[in-house]
Amino acid sequence: MIKLTVLYGHPTHPEVFESYYTTTHLPLVTDVQGIQRAELTVFNAEADGSLPAYYRMAELYFETQAQMDTAMCSAAGQILVADIANFASGGVTVLVGHIAA
Repeated sequence: MIKLTVLYGHPTHPEVFESYYTTTHLPLVTDVQGIQRAELTVFNAEADGSLPAYYRMAELYFETQAQMDTAMCSAAGQILVADIANFASGGVTVLVGHIAA
């Protein structure tokens, strides 16, 4: 199984990020064929009360690398990727890996 991880930096305006993310961006995920499941995380403050390294994380799972490549190169996948610039004012880090035993 392949996992695509998107780490979102802290946005300039969290309330604007959240509104756009939930009402506009997340529905685009369902348009991408081949995603086996998606897990979404909002990070808590560190034990000392400081901000965590990242604001949010999205993990998208695919059966194989080829399925991920096909899904993300599709029209729906390209729309999903292009949409990140519309709300992720804190930037993103994208990682791809395979689930290991």
